[in-house]
Amino acid sequence: MKEIIKINLDNEMDLILAHKRCMKIAEMCGMASSFQTRFATAVSEIARCSIAKGKNSVLVLGVNIIKSTQKEVAAIITDSVDLKNCNPEAFIYASKISNNMEYSYSNNQSITRISQPIASPGLLSETKIKSLIDYFKFEPPLSPYDEIRKKNIELIALSEKLTESENKYKQLANTLPILICIINERNNVLLVNESLENFLAKPLLNFDRKSLHSFIHPDDIDVILDGWSKAKRNHTVFFGETRIKNASDYTWHLVSITPNKAEDGTFNSWLVYFVDISAQKMVVETLKNNSELKMIQHELESANSKLRFKNKELEQFAYIASHDLQEPLRKIMIMLSRAGEHLSEDQRKQYYFDRITLAAGRLSNLIADVLNYSRIENKEQYFEEVDLNNVLLQVQSDLSMVIEEKNAIINVDPLPKVLGLDTQLGQLFYNLINNALKFNSTQPTVTISYGDIPKDETLVVNPENYEVISIADNGIGMDNKYSARIFDMFQRLHERDQYGGNGIGLALCRRIIENHNGLINFNSTPDEGTIFWIYLPKNKVSSPKILN
Repeated sequence: MKEIIKINLDNEMDLILAHKRCMKIAEMCGMASSFQTRFATAVSEIARCSIAKGKNSVLVLGVNIIKSTQKEVAAIITDSVDLKNCNPEAFIYASKISNNMEYSYSNNQSITRISQPIASPGLLSETKIKSLIDYFKFEPPLSPYDEIRKKNIELIALSEKLTESENKYKQLANTLPILICIINERNNVLLVNESLENFLAKPLLNFDRKSLHSFIHPDDIDVILDGWSKAKRNHTVFFGETRIKNASDYTWHLVSITPNKAEDGTFNSWLVYFVDISAQKMVVETLKNNSELKMIQHELESANSKLRFKNKELEQFAYIASHDLQEPLRKIMIMLSRAGEHLSEDQRKQYYFDRITLAAGRLSNLIADVLNYSRIENKEQYFEEVDLNNVLLQVQSDLSMVIEEKNAIINVDPLPKVLGLDTQLGQLFYNLINNALKFNSTQPTVTISYGDIPKDETLVVNPENYEVISIADNGIGMDNKYSARIFDMFQRLHERDQYGGNGIGLALCRRIIENHNGLINFNSTPDEGTIFWIYLPKNKVSSPKILN
């Protein structure tokens, strides 16, 4: 039988879908109206019984080609319950309506088959059958329920693909005879393979001094932490050697910290692995006092070359793994959005839909923020003259809905032209003004001034060489004791349920300012407001001179 469509029989809405689609298939196959009704009614009667008494019920509608001159529309209902024994009256009634009905039950599965011959079988060609399949595949939803049902099926399929991808990744990582973990920029361990789990006496949660001290030789910890710091800062690979504690002694391992590079060239995690090189170390020590073993040294170099090749393979492996895990997240976000369009409030609560959407959105925003931060690079060689007035107009346009919602007052002085990158400068002003609007419990007032140098300025030498711009607000403010923290990644001074965000915005601002050879400072008073001072060179200053 050529399958046209499959329907899971779970509730009364599925019964309506089954009847409508039976009628539609019969009609499209050229069946007479009276036979369409008889066929659809017989199928509906058994489907009703299956929904009421059955379990794991599935209806398959299709076309059965007996021979070129004999074809029929068929419906097959399978169930794990003996439906006929549960409701014999329904089967008696259905068999009276349709003379072509068969039933069997064995191995805990019942099969009900209802068919109706087609009057003009020659018109039902392979092309016609394919068009039927395509019609129901791309058929517009019959109702909001039908649309939600389709979206949920697609979402489940995407979730299964994500799980399959994760399982393949874990299986590959666990089969390697290497100690592997993946960490993020905040030193949190995201993944540990079985080799490392079995090696350690307790779980590895953080890649910091305290955790490393439990299995790394104390003399080697600073080397690894310095290498990790450089790898994060420069997005480069770090190679080193360290001694790892086993059951009785320390053994030498090659340690590698490699950035996980995404398709767009950004980084959001690092692959760390340890390879046992204790045998190579023993050979090296022997070669120091035995010239006859020079050939062994050559073989060792060959082995090291192969190891470097394996390192490249692991880099590629990390890239593929990162892509495979991120791509389904983007698809799931899309399907979540579509699936929630017609859900009622009760349905959203019942299926924790809002929590799932919020969690997925928060993860998506976090990835986007980290990617934005990693993309900011020094592009001084491409600096062009940028009119900050145009930049501010665009920023106000982007924030127009928030400004209107909060009835905010934005005061802007005429601003100068500077050398820089308009996209980065737009991001700078967007983050600072957006913070002024967000961290505010009253009607926001934001004042953007130009040319006023703070009276107690002690940050730079010769401030007159800079275009000085201030952004002042009447928001909730903060204690100046946090001045050393607020420009760091993932620093938040408030709970997430009070004010949103991931603590990356001000770190992004500082990086943009540094790319433009400038400086940023602030002064704030709790419950009174905050003023940020931005210094941008009037000419291309090589680097700002900071007063101690």
